[in-house]
Amino acid sequence: MTIRPIVETDRDDWVRLRNALWPGALSDHETETRDYFVRKLELPVVLVAEVEGRLVGFLELDYRKYAPGCHSSPVPFIEGWYVEPDLQRRGIGTALIEAAEAHARAEGHAEIASDTEIQNETSIAAHLALQFEEIERVVFFRRPLVPRHKG
Repeated sequence: MTIRPIVETDRDDWVRLRNALWPGALSDHETETRDYFVRKLELPVVLVAEVEGRLVGFLELDYRKYAPGCHSSPVPFIEGWYVEPDLQRRGIGTALIEAAEAHARAEGHAEIASDTEIQNETSIAAHLALQFEEIERVVFFRRPLVPRHKG
């Protein structure tokens, strides 16, 4: 297994892996990954996991002004973290996190943050196994501002 920064020839696999993590937004993934290389963006920092010449996972690290429970700003924030299901629990996800931490530490940061959906028990367990501390749980609400029809 190799963990390395993404290169442009990885784009198709990055799109595939992003679509597996965030399904239903393939056109957004196509556009965002294309823009990343066309504009030569430095953020997010994208790391990939390669096994036997095939990309099997990725991690996107960006920076937020604030993250719950953190004491510094900006905060290195794991925006996306994914390993193909058949290769999970083999240390690939851990290696991606360790590479992201090393990158953040090299830039002088003392903490790193992440989040996951409240119902994603697999991701919660993975974060806790890597000694992330759960800070809070949030439930978002929405109410439309358009009048409701009675009928």
